[in-house]
Amino acid sequence: MGIRNRQWLLASRPRGPVEESNFRLVETEVPALRDGELLVRVHYLSLDPYMRGRMDDAKSYAASQALGEVMIGGTVGEVVESRNPRWPVSELVVGTGGWQELHVSDGKGIMKVARGLPESVYLGAVGMPGVTAWYGLLQIGKPKAGETVVVSAASGAVGSVVGQLAKLRGCRAVGIAGGPAKCAHVVNDLGFDACVDYKAEAFREGFKAAVPDGIDVLFENVGGAVFDASLARMNAFGRIALCGLIAGYGGQDISLRNVRSILVNRLLVQGFIVSEHMELWPEALKELGAHVAAGKIKYRETVAQGLESAPRAFIGLLRGENLGKQLVKVAG
Repeated sequence: MGIRNRQWLLASRPRGPVEESNFRLVETEVPALRDGELLVRVHYLSLDPYMRGRMDDAKSYAASQALGEVMIGGTVGEVVESRNPRWPVSELVVGTGGWQELHVSDGKGIMKVARGLPESVYLGAVGMPGVTAWYGLLQIGKPKAGETVVVSAASGAVGSVVGQLAKLRGCRAVGIAGGPAKCAHVVNDLGFDACVDYKAEAFREGFKAAVPDGIDVLFENVGGAVFDASLARMNAFGRIALCGLIAGYGGQDISLRNVRSILVNRLLVQGFIVSEHMELWPEALKELGAHVAAGKIKYRETVAQGLESAPRAFIGLLRGENLGKQLVKVAG
């Protein structure tokens, strides 16, 4: 018998909120490697909100996740077998191995990572979420020292980096997060100037007080009422990097009342997909890695144990139960 591999497949498309029954755990045999291929043992799996959109059979910026196939996902792991001289055994690599314990690669679409930082950070602050924060804030938001930068889902993997990058560039960073504990983390641990609890009854009053001079740059991850509240506080010629709309990922209404602000304040609103800007990843990763190594960018992780925990952890992510980057420790 060959090497066995456990995999989570997409069994059905969600109708509304994701349920564990939408996934199916299977065990398969790893095929023998062909010339040019390598086998990677996954140490950590990244869970991210974009996966919810891929589960739907709808037009989007990328193809839908196919039914009966391994769920897509970023991974970091170790090469355990290789027939590719460029990728020797014991090399640590980051890629998109998906929701499984082992994955076969042809060497394309993976990247070697150094062992100086914890390997999990290459799926967070020094990985796709960090680059997302870096690109949206710096390439679209273009913050200037002294400006006010607001980021929703501020305690998450992307939002937490946005605020810290803004602070490093001399801006006032204001976060929006769900619950007192997350807001305390955003201010006390991450160094934001303020954080407002969108679940609080007095959210709008508290938000207005947190941005007395208005908002110059908005990094939007949520949509819906949270986005609407920020639109009402935007300054003239403000810039909005539209990264995600997690408030609508379960089919909820994400309509806006304050859309008039876009016209009145001559706002720039730019949606973006970070994978379409790979030419800038080396620059972003270099800066992010240096900041993390120097302790200038701090991060938090929520780690579920074992591949079998992936569906429940993913559902928790969509409900906002995680603090910081949501990972699954698969092995290692």
